[in-house]
Amino acid sequence: MINKYLLFGFAILVGMLLVGCSGSKTRSFRPYTASEQALLKSYKKVYAKKTDAYRVLIATDYGNMVVRLYNETPLHRDNFVEKVNSGFYDSLLFHRVIKDFMIQGGDPGSKYAQAGTVLGNGSAPGQARIPAEIKTDLNLYHKKGVLAAARDGNPQKASSNCQFYLAQGRVFRPAELDSSVVQRGLTLSATQKQLYTTVGGIPHLDGAYTVFGELEEGIPVLDKLALVPTGPADRPKEDLRMRLFVISKPKH
Repeated sequence: MINKYLLFGFAILVGMLLVGCSGSKTRSFRPYTASEQALLKSYKKVYAKKTDAYRVLIATDYGNMVVRLYNETPLHRDNFVEKVNSGFYDSLLFHRVIKDFMIQGGDPGSKYAQAGTVLGNGSAPGQARIPAEIKTDLNLYHKKGVLAAARDGNPQKASSNCQFYLAQGRVFRPAELDSSVVQRGLTLSATQKQLYTTVGGIPHLDGAYTVFGELEEGIPVLDKLALVPTGPADRPKEDLRMRLFVISKPKH
């Protein structure tokens, strides 16, 4: 784990970096300072030792999260890594936040969106949807802290080529979960029931959306982000910007 003072320092610097990015198209991220580069290097140094999977740092002005991408979902993994490395997500918003459910971002139209603009329909230009990689047989469920791909209502359940969400959900009491199973017509395994009554999550999304990673660091940050005040269409009243970096990669 990163030293807590390092985390705090990085959060402050990212917060400074993010101020004033909304609105006019003349505003954008300034180049990194030497201090920012050193802090990012420190993250990479720690996580580079983990060579089993790609890991991505999600930096916000509420703190930082580190997500491990699943090797079992290579189409989503590779698409996400490519976009992170290209800077696609730089200064985009978490544009939809619902407490006890999830936080969603990655709409390219959010970068310069004015207050009150409804977001969530954008996609990366010139690229098709990503074929579904729903792997419930491998226990890739919507437990708290997973990274999953947003999508529209297409019957193939193919994913957005850029929008994603982090599941927060909640912990269910056993009787409450049983009731939800009946009401929603769910079929949950013993593993799922154990997850949703201990770790928490969003059981009714299993089998409907592709889960392709999970947080290894930053659950408290996810909880903070989920508490921000929101307005119409669940858009946060204050812009929640992100910047993403690949900080480790697997050995091939």
